[in-house]
Amino acid sequence: MSLGRLLWVVLAITACTSEGRAPAAPAAPKTAPAPAPVPVPRPVQTDPSAEDFVMPPMPRAKVTLTDAFKGTHVIEVEVAATATTRTRGMMWRTSLEPGKGMLFIFPAEQPLSFWMRNTLIPLDMIFIGKDLKVTGVVGNAEPKTLSSRGVGTPSMYVLEVPGGWAEKTGVKVGSAVKLDGTIGLEVTP
Repeated sequence: MSLGRLLWVVLAITACTSEGRAPAAPAAPKTAPAPAPVPVPRPVQTDPSAEDFVMPPMPRAKVTLTDAFKGTHVIEVEVAATATTRTRGMMWRTSLEPGKGMLFIFPAEQPLSFWMRNTLIPLDMIFIGKDLKVTGVVGNAEPKTLSSRGVGTPSMYVLEVPGGWAEKTGVKVGSAVKLDGTIGLEVTP
């Protein structure tokens, strides 16, 4: 085969294979998949009134109250005896079962007042003196309010129970109170 004929065959083959097609693009370089984003840890919430605050476990106890007819009523309680647990209290809870509550203990007897900031359910607040007698009751405290609620008499304890409980049971000023499970608990200012 002559050189001219060979050149003509190579050109014909080249023309046939590329006819009607764009030149092939160079292959994209292979890259590793992007690494998954590293989650940024959320800062630890230190405000006890914040919804995402992680509440430390609280001690448990029982409070027995005597009603106006000498009947007794036992309430299983969480005990709020530190500044953090007293600040948090019943905030952000959506329910409170009958027979359950929270007992707030203060280091000394004094006039106390409570509000319902971030508290989503109505509560009764039963104020109790150092002598373990009810000093006053605030019934059905309205949720999500900043009104100060107190009884104007020195108290050392406040028991929070479901709204309307005190009236239903006949617990009133002067009712006797017994605490079980609170001896030895550290109460901080």
